[in-house]
Amino acid sequence: MLDRSLRAVLARPLEVTAAALDRPGITPDRLTVLGLALGVASAVTAGLQLWWVALVLWLVSRIADGLDGTLARRRRRLAESQGRDSAPSHAGGFLDITADFVVYGATVVGVAFGATAQFGAPWWPFLLVLLVYYVNGTAFLAFSSIAERTGRTIDDGRSLSFLGRIAEGTETIAVHSLWLILPFWAWQIALVWALFVAVSAVQRIVVGYRSLR
Repeated sequence: MLDRSLRAVLARPLEVTAAALDRPGITPDRLTVLGLALGVASAVTAGLQLWWVALVLWLVSRIADGLDGTLARRRRRLAESQGRDSAPSHAGGFLDITADFVVYGATVVGVAFGATAQFGAPWWPFLLVLLVYYVNGTAFLAFSSIAERTGRTIDDGRSLSFLGRIAEGTETIAVHSLWLILPFWAWQIALVWALFVAVSAVQRIVVGYRSLR
């Protein structure tokens, strides 16, 4: 729901940062892998109840995740201006979305371990979040694949055709941050979040089906 607005706000800062990072040894794929490593480290430290360390790692990992695409687009524009081949690498988009799914799932598991161990939280709200993540991810990935084959893609600058709904990347980052800031309320937050993601999944299924008819 907030992704489009936030991308507009962050576009300039990300461009400036990407320009500063634009060096031969730094590639978009390496930034993606860095974000993946930091995200998994955040999940591990959450499981160990090192909540503030986990929060810092989580936020830095999401910054790296935002910079990889910005750097890729910057280099593509530069190649176009110099008359060189600027075809986008679909491998980078594939790596990016796969890393996101790993990090999101790992963080849910890490928070669940930490919250159940330290605060006696029940497991089932976190399992519910993983279930709705699975359904939601299936819906938008299936839509993206079929939309590509049928020429009904949604081009918003990202590698995949995203059906925007109430629960997107911005909301996910915010909720996962809340888990790490308020781990003693983690399972209650998980219940509310599962409801939001479930509604979003239903919306994507309905809109995706109608769009592809």
